[in-house]
Amino acid sequence: MSVISKEELEKLKTYTDSLMNHVYWVQQTFDVVPNNNHIATCINFVDRQEYRAEFCRELINTIPDWIYSKKKSKAILDKLTHIRGIANASSELSTICFEKFRDRNPNNLFTQGQFGELLLFNFLQSFHSSVPLLRKMPITTGTGLERNGADAIHYKLSDTNKNLFFLGESKAYTTGTFYSATKKSIESILKTYEDHRKKDIGLYIYDDFLEKELQEIAENYKDGTLKNVEVHLVCIIIFNETDIFEKNDEVQIKKDIIKIIEKRCKNLDKKIFNDIDKGLYPRFNYIFFPVWELDKLIEKFQIGIGK
Repeated sequence: MSVISKEELEKLKTYTDSLMNHVYWVQQTFDVVPNNNHIATCINFVDRQEYRAEFCRELINTIPDWIYSKKKSKAILDKLTHIRGIANASSELSTICFEKFRDRNPNNLFTQGQFGELLLFNFLQSFHSSVPLLRKMPITTGTGLERNGADAIHYKLSDTNKNLFFLGESKAYTTGTFYSATKKSIESILKTYEDHRKKDIGLYIYDDFLEKELQEIAENYKDGTLKNVEVHLVCIIIFNETDIFEKNDEVQIKKDIIKIIEKRCKNLDKKIFNDIDKGLYPRFNYIFFPVWELDKLIEKFQIGIGK
């Protein structure tokens, strides 16, 4: 049995609805290994217009939830509100969170990583109904260094009381090919799967950014006393797309974007899947996220957080 109820877990989820209003997604099989139902997604279109600015703004709005747990955010906000008032306090909390981004290497490569990790944080909750167990952002801001290991570890209690852990890896590339992004993503998630108990759970299990309600879950998993466990692997592949197509109406645009993802998957050299253990096939999940002019979206993200 789990040490936490589903109702308690639900309260630990962060707010993702406004972001997901600006995300279009479908779940289907693609010509990849394993042959599971995977997610194809993109920034949403309404009529012929891509809601790019709205997507970027709402993604930035989720940064405080990525950095601080609900209890920590409330404690900071309560303290600030006592001095400043609610509107000013909310603005100051956002400023503090953005400063944590600015403390890191300002190189665009790192910003790409932050963009992808933040998107992964939201997608794991929205697509897999899982709650954050370990967040990468507090770890890296605490040390002042980039960290190897999982980009995210989330937890879910299934309907049959299985303890499900979701290891997430994000790859965001403004240059390079869909092939190289997919290949690196697979290599990274398999490495994470091998190392996560030591490099992630083992090192950070007692840090104060771990939700207290999940502390015992993490401890029991590390000690090998947690029963009925399944580990799932999630790769989000954010890639710069260049195919040009007509934008006549919303339905046609979305169909064409999915066709592009299907084509990219079909053209992959299937050798890149050779290292995936067949026993992991039921646990392996891809999220494909094409972006046109990804470099400009990353730049907009940078401006939004004040870099």
